[in-house]
Amino acid sequence: MTNTLSSPQLVVALDVPRRADALTMARTLKGTAPWCKVGMEMFTHAGPAFLEELVAMGYKVFLDLKFYDIPNTVGQAVKSAAGVGVDMLTLHCQGGERMCRAACEAVASLDGKKPLLFGVTVLTSFAQGEMPGIRENTSDFALALARGAQGWGLDGVVCSGHEVAGIKAACPGFSCLCPGIRPSGSAADDQRRTMTPAQAVAAGADYLVVGRPIIAASDPRAAAEQILADMTSAT
Repeated sequence: MTNTLSSPQLVVALDVPRRADALTMARTLKGTAPWCKVGMEMFTHAGPAFLEELVAMGYKVFLDLKFYDIPNTVGQAVKSAAGVGVDMLTLHCQGGERMCRAACEAVASLDGKKPLLFGVTVLTSFAQGEMPGIRENTSDFALALARGAQGWGLDGVVCSGHEVAGIKAACPGFSCLCPGIRPSGSAADDQRRTMTPAQAVAAGADYLVVGRPIIAASDPRAAAEQILADMTSAT
């Protein structure tokens, strides 16, 4: 599977501790970013019903749980996620070919909406040399995983903006979703390999995931609109 976009899209990470706060943020941002990301923190707190609420609000939902388990378990988890209407979800490329193919087969078996499958390469919180057991250069390792992911049938990969150009060159038609996006002047927080929105778009990113620079801003809607303007300036 491949997925190509006419223009990059912004995904807002609803990484807040309470469901009520997340819903308030989603209402505040409605009409700006088309996507909301729900990660482990919010999903553990609010559960599948929260995903359905976002879908009902008109958002595309990115469920970022980074599945990593035996092939059968991951395949069934993918079906469960699709059942609550998510549009995109993640699994770890390091789960290997059989696991990733099981996820793709699960999607292919669905009668309704089929979520996009993105494989996580190297977390943007890792700096060079910090991955346990991995001595390979971070960018080279991410590229090797992306090549495998495309061959196994995934729609794209999650990677740092620094890896996008190399992945795009080696994997034509493959999509890249980039976390670790920080507007110029923003704190890096716990991220290590960051890029500005304009830099990521210029590199070829298809989806930009932004959390704290938007949800922690004094005016989240204005922050999102500024990021969208930065993205447009690079196209």
